[in-house]
Amino acid sequence: MYTLFTHNDLDGIGCGILAKLAFGEQIHVYYCSISNLNSRVEMFLEQENQENTLIVTDLSVSEKNEEKISAFVQAGGNAVLIDHHKTAEHLNRHDWAHVQTQEEEGKLASATSLFLHYLKEKHNIHFTSALFQFVELVRLYDTWEWEKNQNLEAKRLNDLFYMFSIEEFEEKMLNKLRMQGEFCFDELETKLLDIEENRVERYIRGKKREVYQALIHNYNAGVVHAESYHSELGNELSKEFPHLDYIAIIMAGRKKISFRTIHDHVDVSEIAGEYGGGGHKKASGCQLTPEAFVSFVDKTFHSEPLRQDAHKNRFNIKENESGSLYSNPSGESFFIFYQEEKGWGIEKKHKEISWYTSFYEAEKDIKLHHAAFLVTDDKFVSYLLGIKAKIGIHE
Repeated sequence: MYTLFTHNDLDGIGCGILAKLAFGEQIHVYYCSISNLNSRVEMFLEQENQENTLIVTDLSVSEKNEEKISAFVQAGGNAVLIDHHKTAEHLNRHDWAHVQTQEEEGKLASATSLFLHYLKEKHNIHFTSALFQFVELVRLYDTWEWEKNQNLEAKRLNDLFYMFSIEEFEEKMLNKLRMQGEFCFDELETKLLDIEENRVERYIRGKKREVYQALIHNYNAGVVHAESYHSELGNELSKEFPHLDYIAIIMAGRKKISFRTIHDHVDVSEIAGEYGGGGHKKASGCQLTPEAFVSFVDKTFHSEPLRQDAHKNRFNIKENESGSLYSNPSGESFFIFYQEEKGWGIEKKHKEISWYTSFYEAEKDIKLHHAAFLVTDDKFVSYLLGIKAKIGIHE
């Protein structure tokens, strides 16, 4: 017999689906959160049933359970842990742990893709082409390669996962994957996904008006309170406010925080680690501990949300060498312009205040220190007319 403890997200469910296809009724699968995994593993080990193989995927165990698993194996039991999170690499000191952030081909790994390789190698199990396609979609979504490759099917698979209970989604996928042929969504699923896509867009559009800015652990964080669509939301907010180093998504009801970034200079797994969490370099999470509450909730509670840049401008556009006009909640104006020998400059109250090597650096400065935002075309034109009028007076 086998017992699998795996994460309750798409990658973890993918492992559960593989396990049921491989072992059928010989395996018991339990979907766990980060917070309850260790208690479940501990209960399993207390039974001291060495005929039951322990498998853990897409999650890492505590130091206490690390020692207990080693003792279980030394006593004749079988155990394997398969994970792809950088924060679990220390477990590789044990023969029963297999933690890889990348596959042999150089691609970023997911727990589902690693578990598939394990089942093929250790148990000589053969799967259908549909299953390989399913596993690749899970990997693409979990590693965020889907966005770089514009593989929307991977995102839609995750959307479908959140539209059903774990049991319903698992059953639907098992039925699909037991059939020969290509992996695809049926007509009803496609219609449901189209409806869900519109709902996600509306949700994200509203949350873009609820982002707060704070300097936390020497990084400029964007803080938003949201209970749904964390991956999509974190990605879209990161692109909307690129001057922020990362996005912290607060789930007060579940007492959790999810971290997302699109920047290479930030490792959000380290930020999550400050509060007992972990994950990937660009996507991680932790519990909303009292310390995290002070850092992310209390610190931003009395501040105002960031204003979005005007998106439909024809004249007041970014990187316009003739000038781009910004304002802040206090009504102050900031004019970014370019001069051949000096680079990009900022004018405040028609006075030069500083020079930068790139437009992005100049914009980042006024956004971080003044909460500035790109104004609409009409305000831009009024500003230019005001400058022209002042020049005429002096002439």
